[in-house]
Amino acid sequence: MHQSHALVAIVTLLSLLVYLWMILRIPGARRRSGIDAPAMTGHPELERHLRIQANTVEWLVIYLPSLWLFAIYWNDLIAAALGVVWMLGRIIYALGYAADPKKRELGFIIQALATAVLFFGALGRAIWILMVIGN
Repeated sequence: MHQSHALVAIVTLLSLLVYLWMILRIPGARRRSGIDAPAMTGHPELERHLRIQANTVEWLVIYLPSLWLFAIYWNDLIAAALGVVWMLGRIIYALGYAADPKKRELGFIIQALATAVLFFGALGRAIWILMVIGN
């Protein structure tokens, strides 16, 4: 059965919009802290926003290929649903971390679990296909 992967395409683009939202919060933190670019340190609020953005891009590298490979090897709808969970986790993470670094854990766990299901689901299915069908 052929899947269009339109849902995963939409979730991918929405995930990038979540990331863009995180990027766009940095200038406000810069203004409030009085720290102009290119400085990256000097005020806890700015440093938290920079870590939110950097940590998210670090996870995008794992999450996006896993999302697509899960959709290809398993199911578009399930992959898209897990992508929505990932986005919600990243938003909870960002809002919690911005308020207080100790409040980032719940969002981190949510997005990490969604990523793990996508990653190991795709890896497991790819290995199974290779073993059953061959190359």
